[in-house]
Amino acid sequence: MNNLFVYLEIEEGLAAEVSLELLTKGRSLADRLGVKLEAIAAAGGFGDIEKQVMPYGVDVLHVFDDPRLYPYTTLPHASILVNLFKKEKPQICLMGATIIGRDLGPRVSSSLGSGLTADCTELEIGNHEDRKAGESYENLLYQIRPAFGGNIVAWIINPDHRPQMATVREGVMKKEIRDANYKGEVIRHEVKDFVSDEDFVVSVIERQIEKSKVNIKGAPIIVSGGYGVGSKENFQLLYDLAAVIGAEVGASRAAVDAGFAEHERQIGQTGVTVRPKIYIACGISGQIQHIAGMQESSLVISINNDPNAPINTIADYVITGDVEKVIPKMIKYYKKNMK
Repeated sequence: MNNLFVYLEIEEGLAAEVSLELLTKGRSLADRLGVKLEAIAAAGGFGDIEKQVMPYGVDVLHVFDDPRLYPYTTLPHASILVNLFKKEKPQICLMGATIIGRDLGPRVSSSLGSGLTADCTELEIGNHEDRKAGESYENLLYQIRPAFGGNIVAWIINPDHRPQMATVREGVMKKEIRDANYKGEVIRHEVKDFVSDEDFVVSVIERQIEKSKVNIKGAPIIVSGGYGVGSKENFQLLYDLAAVIGAEVGASRAAVDAGFAEHERQIGQTGVTVRPKIYIACGISGQIQHIAGMQESSLVISINNDPNAPINTIADYVITGDVEKVIPKMIKYYKKNMK
């Protein structure tokens, strides 16, 4: 009762990266609240799911094992969460802002009348005082996310309804094992007690997934370009530099919208979130939408002909100059020093 729940996405027997990231964040939030961290695994034949998630500090793992639960379909998973939450009455529920989370979260929150904040970039516990109503609240979940196109950062609370629900994008939270030998309780539920046969009316006959050829999220070095690169032809310079230093190429939304790069390379609020060791920002102004997706980079190098570009305020090194002049010099001297 009153605990914090994380919904686990299961793919081919493995918990998704975003789910493990949410367990890490959920553990810290649960510690702050003094409650248990509980996780929900609903799929079929996922084997050692306990070994995968317990090290992240899970106190209770709710297992729903049925081959009809995988691949994911909406109705049975929604029924599991709605009926489980009616019984357990959690304080908070977190899930990934993925295709699954964006489908499942609204259905569950609507059924429970609890509300939902989507695409959060940060979660915190804090107090709130409603002076107009004369009410004070303690230990609310602050659901933080960019709003109005990234022009402001919204702090959203849900003081009156439970659970407080939020979806969080992949890569925003750090993934960190709490204790490799952490021991939690495993509760194996009877699926038929939570899901009706009618909920299984939709079955997946054939499923095809095309994996992205771009591994931008896992790249240790990223050379990223913005609208300031100037053209798709100039963007080739970024690929040339990336090939020399062993990097992956990223892009801002403005560059993608201009046709300079593919959408799968987009970094930011509407793209992917990355945490590389080195992030080289080329011709990127540094709007909050983009910064939200790369601000956790270990080292940021900005190349921009505008010395007052907003991204320079978070950069460790700033090179003021034109991208088409600076990058060829970087390639030249890198090759020279590597000989």
